[in-house]
Amino acid sequence: MTWTMQGMYYENCSCDAVCPCTWSNMTQPATNDDCRVALLFEVEQGAVEGVDVAGTSCVVIMQTPPHMLEGGFKAGLIVDSEASDEQAAALGQVFGGQLGGPMAGLAPLITEFVGMERLPVNVEHDGKNHHIVVGDAVNFGLRMESTEEGEPVELTNIVVHPAGPTLAIGIADQVRNSAFGIDWSGDGLSGFSNPFAWAA
Repeated sequence: MTWTMQGMYYENCSCDAVCPCTWSNMTQPATNDDCRVALLFEVEQGAVEGVDVAGTSCVVIMQTPPHMLEGGFKAGLIVDSEASDEQAAALGQVFGGQLGGPMAGLAPLITEFVGMERLPVNVEHDGKNHHIVVGDAVNFGLRMESTEEGEPVELTNIVVHPAGPTLAIGIADQVRNSAFGIDWSGDGLSGFSNPFAWAA
């Protein structure tokens, strides 16, 4: 069966802004010894094999080597605690890559999947800026960059990123993230946001 999903995407990673792993399509190394990242997807509309998943959220947590193309990713999945068990199972298949789509492209790079947790997901908006809180695991502010004309500053032709090929650039502050044994914190870290639309 086919599935579709669309909504908004928010990201923070442990790299200094702007994450070189992203702008180089994984050809340049992270700014630290590894890259630790939270990818939050708010699903506004979608159905997975007959299961309506609108109004749910998922967060993919990963720790990667500095050169991402080497593989060896450690990954875990957080599903919004408001989602039903049926919705969580459907989302787990999409974000685990079993049903194809953009996340299936990352699956070969993941060698350690550490499980799925259910936590409340909250995204607050203040104009173009956002504050993301996921239980006690993820907490960061995201200040979106814009031109003098108020247009978003964007990366384009980002072909290896599941939310690409266009990503709006943000700066993450007050970062306090700790999930699945993957921890990072700080200010002035890399961030992105953009609408996403997937189908398979």
